[in-house]
Amino acid sequence: MSQFYAHRNKEKNTACELCAQPGGALLWQAAEYRVVRVDEPHYPGFCRVIWNAHVREMTDLSPDQRQWLMAAVFAVETVIRQLFAPDKINLACLGNMTPHLHWHIIPRWADDRHFPEPIWGRVHNEQAIARPQIGDDVLARALQRALGSASAVSL
Repeated sequence: MSQFYAHRNKEKNTACELCAQPGGALLWQAAEYRVVRVDEPHYPGFCRVIWNAHVREMTDLSPDQRQWLMAAVFAVETVIRQLFAPDKINLACLGNMTPHLHWHIIPRWADDRHFPEPIWGRVHNEQAIARPQIGDDVLARALQRALGSASAVSL
């Protein structure tokens, strides 16, 4: 875990996976939330926007915080669309397995392995399909441009 992440996440629940760990490769961080890349080889560009304080639901946030968080989700979606050119983006805020507020931003292709189901559903296509290969550094710089300079994580 980066020292930067540990320093920022003061309101945490030590039993919570997203309080104890970044939740993926840390790409961008603000005081209130962070953006991580999920290590999922079939879905390059899969990111999460994670609220840093341990809250369970969107309505645990103030209206201003909700608006700021959703603006971040939409900015991440825009970057993923620009860099990976998916056929569709799935946005999901479930928290059934990890009840800590976070959004999944998932690039989808009509020929991906789970299509048309969610990526957690049944596999329909075992064939490996080449997808754009964009490094964390390129993705982090694009997020920096989209989200501003709250904190760029140096990779």
